[in-house]
Amino acid sequence: MFKNLFKSSNRNKKVLYAFTNGTSIDLAAVKDEVFSQKMMGEGIAITPTDNKVYSPCDGKIIIVMKDSKHAVGIETEDGVEILIHVGIDTVSLKGEGFNIHCEEGQKVKKGELLISFDKKLLNDKELDDTIMLILANQNNHEILNFHVDKNMVAKDSILLEYR
Repeated sequence: MFKNLFKSSNRNKKVLYAFTNGTSIDLAAVKDEVFSQKMMGEGIAITPTDNKVYSPCDGKIIIVMKDSKHAVGIETEDGVEILIHVGIDTVSLKGEGFNIHCEEGQKVKKGELLISFDKKLLNDKELDDTIMLILANQNNHEILNFHVDKNMVAKDSILLEYR
């Protein structure tokens, strides 16, 4: 009778970890309508203090922006497609200042280096270096919590929780 009463409400909870060092911000605060209006999907962003982007989870690389090198897509082990996009209007750099450390089809583990970039170059060109994480398809997953306005430590801090 009481068997289900004490089951954790966090059953099957999954997490995505911080993909860079910095401060997490609400997607609505991003200075680009495509992201802030959630036209590409729900998500969260980090104002980075670092120039490296790591995988927030175990999964498979499903897309790499090979020419611009500013974004990668990952499919989590449970089928959620994530886009990690470095900066605003950074596609205009045509790859200058960016290095990709992964390739399409590659399996990745949480914390593996995906992208490195030149923060000084972005600053010199007056480009916003905010990094967005977009959930392109939630596949019937429920977002439980976004950890906004928090100091994030890459690979360690929980950025968002879902089930």
